[in-house]
Amino acid sequence: MNASIRYKDFLKDVSILSVSSFGGPQAHLAHFQNILAKKKSYVTEEELIELNALCQVLPGPTSTQTITAVGYKLGGPNLAYLTLLIWMLPSVIIMTVAGILMANIQSKNMSLDFARYIQPMAVGFIAYSAYTISLRTVTSKRALAIMIGAGIVSYLIRTPFVFPITLLVAGAITAFNYRAHPREPKKKFEVRWANFSLWIGVLILAAVIGSLTRTLPNYLPIRLFENFYRNGSLIFGGGQVLTPLLHTEFVEFAKPSVEGLRQPYLNDQQFLSGYALAQSLPGPVFSFSSYIGALAMHSRGFGVGGQVLGGVMSAIGIFLPGTFLIFFMIRIWESLKKFRPIRASLEGINAASAGLVAAAAILLFRPLEDNFINYPITIATFCLVTFTKIPSWAIISGGLLLGILIK
Repeated sequence: MNASIRYKDFLKDVSILSVSSFGGPQAHLAHFQNILAKKKSYVTEEELIELNALCQVLPGPTSTQTITAVGYKLGGPNLAYLTLLIWMLPSVIIMTVAGILMANIQSKNMSLDFARYIQPMAVGFIAYSAYTISLRTVTSKRALAIMIGAGIVSYLIRTPFVFPITLLVAGAITAFNYRAHPREPKKKFEVRWANFSLWIGVLILAAVIGSLTRTLPNYLPIRLFENFYRNGSLIFGGGQVLTPLLHTEFVEFAKPSVEGLRQPYLNDQQFLSGYALAQSLPGPVFSFSSYIGALAMHSRGFGVGGQVLGGVMSAIGIFLPGTFLIFFMIRIWESLKKFRPIRASLEGINAASAGLVAAAAILLFRPLEDNFINYPITIATFCLVTFTKIPSWAIISGGLLLGILIK
């Protein structure tokens, strides 16, 4: 088959996946296996699973990195960038528009009662994420202790920096257990540092510019890019782990205003409603960042154009570091994974991720109104996603319908 035609077919299949892959990164892998491996044979199932394993070693959105890596394997960086763009575009557009609409609704003092069941449902989704992550990762007493410790630390220490530090410490703890992993023959390899240097360079440059413009409101889009680029560079475990960090930074950890007041970019209602919407959409959960970017711009007085810019800059910031890293890592993965400490550290990182998400479910439930309906809604949502095959978009749609029908 002609390469150009094959690439067009591949990108067409990526576009289909971008509007049909519901359920988060675990479910995304099943969609990828069905279309990319079984039906179209762009890669073998073994290659796809191995690429997914590589992406789980890296910070950033796992399913996004996986499908980008497939594009890279087929056609190098150019096809990989096109793959990334087509995969993320539908959900990013929807979430940016949702942020603008949410801002307009609240600025006109319109009622959000139709979304009142969405917030406890979002907590149910987060609780489910903690449950599923713990099932996969907590397989020993050590992992259980790390999960509990990470949850307690993130619950008590309310700063954005607790998340990457907790994950790194947890990984370092289990790395010492490397002797439990069998030795594998090592291969000599040459490291191409270009993409790694690009990742680090952008991270440092964005941090410097963000710091210099901290008190200049017109440079908020740059600070949003820096914030999400930093988050995308440090978060292991996908959108579920990203969520508590974003809540801390944009809702709880409010930046001092010119008057010295603490003004959050979003409130709890906006945050939870957006998270629930992101869960109901196909494609990457990290598109939630574009929703937050749009609302953050609105909260500082920007119009629709500025809100669109905020959504775009946030999306670029969150997805770009994972792309740089997968370009760097895919070339050396075969040799790197032979090192036992690397394999051993994943136990702690994954267990800590489960603890962070469990703490997030508690933290996000606390601001909800203490009434008789929020508890059963949260529990019912958790049970529906755990014990049935009802897709998340259908559950969210049911919640919106209830909010419209029940006054």
